[in-house]
Amino acid sequence: MKEYARGARGEGRVIGLVPTMGALHEGHTALVARARQECSHVIASVFVNPKQFGPKEDYKKYPRNLEKDAEKLAAVGVDALFAPETADVYPDGFRTYVSVEGISERLEGRSRPGHFRGVATVVLKLFEIVEPHFAYFGRKDAQQVRIISAMVHDLNLDTEIVVCPVVREADGLALSSRNAYLSAEERKAATVLHRALVAARSELSVGMRDALQLQTVMRRTIEAEPLATVDYAEIVSADTFEPMIRVAQLSYAVLAVFVGKTRLIDNLLIEPSPAGSQEFAFQL
Repeated sequence: MKEYARGARGEGRVIGLVPTMGALHEGHTALVARARQECSHVIASVFVNPKQFGPKEDYKKYPRNLEKDAEKLAAVGVDALFAPETADVYPDGFRTYVSVEGISERLEGRSRPGHFRGVATVVLKLFEIVEPHFAYFGRKDAQQVRIISAMVHDLNLDTEIVVCPVVREADGLALSSRNAYLSAEERKAATVLHRALVAARSELSVGMRDALQLQTVMRRTIEAEPLATVDYAEIVSADTFEPMIRVAQLSYAVLAVFVGKTRLIDNLLIEPSPAGSQEFAFQL
């Protein structure tokens, strides 16, 4: 793949990379569609990265269907698929890791120790192999995107990170490969994440700026759903992912919720309007 990608660069092509772990859905194909608009050559990767799963997480049962994924990617215009074996990415004796300090210790990092070290490491390897001009990620994984952006900045990488909107089902549930784990009853209950974010947005829209009160609104919404258990529900800085006392800058309302045994995440982006205004815009 490295020689293939360098050949494309040498021909003057603008390379876009869409990194995935497979089990593709419309969120992934939306990333490809954006890459197709902005790049002359699109490469997608499919690799279930063992380094970002904890010992009690779902690495072994994570959905895998490379043949089906390859068909979907071909149908939406991907020029090349990179699907390496684990031994190709992590050869015997592998011992070098990337750690983005500070941001990685909160929220997902606290709940999933070592997760972001695994993410940063594999993404850096993908960037080194593919050498993309642009790499496309979904905003649903907001903390992950922030960490990758920090890594790119700190290591002077020649790749621009493009963050794309969350893609949702008609009832608001954010698309995720892990949604496949949900039973019919759990799938219905899983809309509570969206409902909690909508409740926070409603409070923000009428002037609520106290982060603790907004968190309480989200928690109460989730706790009213018998099949749901809150892991975290916070209002955080979009830059540092540290908790906010009061919403006064670019921020996220972030959620991680167990629905049955399946852990789902979602967020609401809170954007200040132009300077001098006290208004905010919201992106679900």
